[in-house]
Amino acid sequence: MGQELSEPIDESIEPLHLKRRDLKSIAEYIASGECQKVAVMVGAGISTSAGIPDFRSPDTGLYANLQRLDLPEPEAVFDITYFRTNPLPFYTLAHDLYPGKYRPTITHSFIHLLHKKGILKMCWTQNIDTLERAAGVPGEKLVEAHGSFASQRCIECKAPYPDDLIKQHILADPVEVPTCKDTPECNGLVKPDIVFFGEPLPAEFSSSMEQLDDVDLAIVMGTSLMVYPFAGLPTRVPHGPPRLLINNEKVGEIGSRRDDVIFLKACDEAVRVLCKEIGWLDDLEELWAATEPEESKAEKKEEEERWKSLTSDQRLDEEVERLTKDVEESLKVSKDHKSWVEGQLKKEKGGDATHDAEPGSPTLSYKPTIIETPKPALSTDESSKNEETKTDPPNTAALKPDSPKLEASKAEESKDI
Repeated sequence: MGQELSEPIDESIEPLHLKRRDLKSIAEYIASGECQKVAVMVGAGISTSAGIPDFRSPDTGLYANLQRLDLPEPEAVFDITYFRTNPLPFYTLAHDLYPGKYRPTITHSFIHLLHKKGILKMCWTQNIDTLERAAGVPGEKLVEAHGSFASQRCIECKAPYPDDLIKQHILADPVEVPTCKDTPECNGLVKPDIVFFGEPLPAEFSSSMEQLDDVDLAIVMGTSLMVYPFAGLPTRVPHGPPRLLINNEKVGEIGSRRDDVIFLKACDEAVRVLCKEIGWLDDLEELWAATEPEESKAEKKEEEERWKSLTSDQRLDEEVERLTKDVEESLKVSKDHKSWVEGQLKKEKGGDATHDAEPGSPTLSYKPTIIETPKPALSTDESSKNEETKTDPPNTAALKPDSPKLEASKAEESKDI
């Protein structure tokens, strides 16, 4: 299937399946019982409200931690060549992003709700945070296009590595880099099954695409639709079934078909509105409430009781202290970032702004590159070659696809984490 024209549909043309091209009509379609096979495609935008930090932002402590490791640029943390020579930056990032540290968002619970209602056909995700699984979406209903922390193996002998052992290494303070224990002569580096620059997509991504040939509705949420071949999924949906885009901005060619609906809102807000229209809001809130860890509930209750016991003056003092700490931390991070940039500029003037990569590997330049024009959407013939397709690094709230890309083994993309 080639690149689809992206001109907006003429509003005078009536929809085929929907009463109108709006969210209320999507809700009516779902509630009617005619919609029994829903395909969901999600990106970093559905995870941002979970609090997962963006490692590229100078305003986060995670960014400051990474820059002290002297990376050529932040994206190098997901480059397989760089990982082979220096795996510590990746595991520093993994320490902050490891599953269990973040609660699923209500959007993740919405995907679970679709499954509970018996109408989720499949969910394709660009995210590596495993929050879909944490929300209750079963593994057989997930295609993790860029892999995830759900499994790991040696990069040399490919032997699986125990979940409990890698968790110990990643959550250690300081973080520890795990090595292969399967064969004494190997001792290779262990890496979660996350797709790095220069690695093929998981085989199940290619094999799952035929499921899009028979759907009643496609919902696209929180993604830039810039990374191919993932960006070609909405185009793979046949003409006829409605497609719903929930995003902060219009992306891709959604809006060019008769039953396309675009709802430009934050994902969490949008799914609440949609479920209220369907009559599922109580079900949604109940599922999301179940994702709150018990220790968080206890801590929250304890903090509420403590806060109630404070006088007005004590509350004011605490607020002032909290704000002061926030400002101090922001200033510290900004100062660290400024020092790092000045150091890199000095390197450039000295002619050594590039990282010494392994022989034959691409140069990792400090200067960011511009995203190239997206490739044509995936065709049926091309989809069979996906195992050989090189991809951009995984798309999470910690790795946003609209950011500049590493020059090394970059795949084109088309801006839920």
